[in-house]
Amino acid sequence: MQAADVIIIGGGMVGLTLALALAPSGLKVAVVEGQTPDETFGDVADNRVSAINLASQTLLERLNAWPADSNRLGPYTSMEVWEAESRGRIGFSAELMHQSHLGHIVENRLLQHCLLEQARRSSHISLHMPARATTVSASDAGAFVLLDDGTPITGRLLVGADGARSWLRGQMQPGMTEWDYDHHALVATIETDEPHEQCARQVFRGNNIIAFLPLADRHRCSLVWSCTPEHANELLALSEGDFNKQLTTAFDLRMRLCRVLGPRMAIPLKARYSQQFCGTRWALIGDAAHTIHPLAGQGVNLGLQDAAALAETLMARHTEGKDIGELAGLRGFERWRKAEASTMLAGMEGLKRLFGSELGPVKELRALGLSLTDRLIPLKRRLAAHALGVGGMQPALSRIGNIVEKN
Repeated sequence: MQAADVIIIGGGMVGLTLALALAPSGLKVAVVEGQTPDETFGDVADNRVSAINLASQTLLERLNAWPADSNRLGPYTSMEVWEAESRGRIGFSAELMHQSHLGHIVENRLLQHCLLEQARRSSHISLHMPARATTVSASDAGAFVLLDDGTPITGRLLVGADGARSWLRGQMQPGMTEWDYDHHALVATIETDEPHEQCARQVFRGNNIIAFLPLADRHRCSLVWSCTPEHANELLALSEGDFNKQLTTAFDLRMRLCRVLGPRMAIPLKARYSQQFCGTRWALIGDAAHTIHPLAGQGVNLGLQDAAALAETLMARHTEGKDIGELAGLRGFERWRKAEASTMLAGMEGLKRLFGSELGPVKELRALGLSLTDRLIPLKRRLAAHALGVGGMQPALSRIGNIVEKN
């Protein structure tokens, strides 16, 4: 029988961030992950990447888990958004907030590798991977997990960090609000004739949203093409040459010729929002609690901030000698993170509906709104702050101390 204070189901980026954030408190943490992570890296970036904003980078740096290999980090210093066949455009840069960059495009696999390296060094973290929980219970008396290899683990708090199809959430049955975006995200790594100049670009073209996220190589980007499932299947079926032509045209020839490198894959997009983020001796973080449209690239950042917020809540309870698994003590965390997640979900749904309309008057209004926003410096500062991850109630571990607005 193994005893832990916190049992985390899910050893991805969010679960490992929570484990490392808790380690200095002396709380014993057990991490259960069903797959052995692939820690090999090829010349071409993996298709699964995240836009890590400056707040999340600050968090990972404080956990000593920020990647040291700058050759695999794609800093972005500016963002540009426009609507195809329209005069509507907006752009802003990190300079507005006196920062050198807004964030980095990083492979998920690399982030997990760096977090794992630190977790392996901690005497307070026990890793069970590959292993899966088969039985779980949570009550006033305590938490219990039985692994598929027969290992029993007791604890004071269970945390579900096991993704959008969370097993732990299914066991706790908190109730779900979900809807289908009727979109798939086609992802790939691409090469462009024009250098990206560390700018993250996004174009709205009818029912398509196409984002080019800059990688470390100045001529390579991570592609996220959000479109209907039928169109995604058509794009996957194209030869590389035909796909390259369609992509180049769809992106308004902005980067001249675009070429796909390696495989393409499509991921169904759904919005999910757990009606409870916690209960007696259990809590949910990351995609287990909420998933949003990748429109603004904030999904992973929300999850990392969940982890930092829960760690802050638990460490405060622990320092005060209080029960870390007591529901009353978890309610503050739930209110905090529900407010952030629901605001983001509502904002993304509103944007998708706004840009998804093909009605002439709506298109004209969109173009006017983008153009006006591009001229309003205070509003652009708000957008830059949002891109940095600044705003709202931030966990202490991710607070950026030198944010200054540029006049």
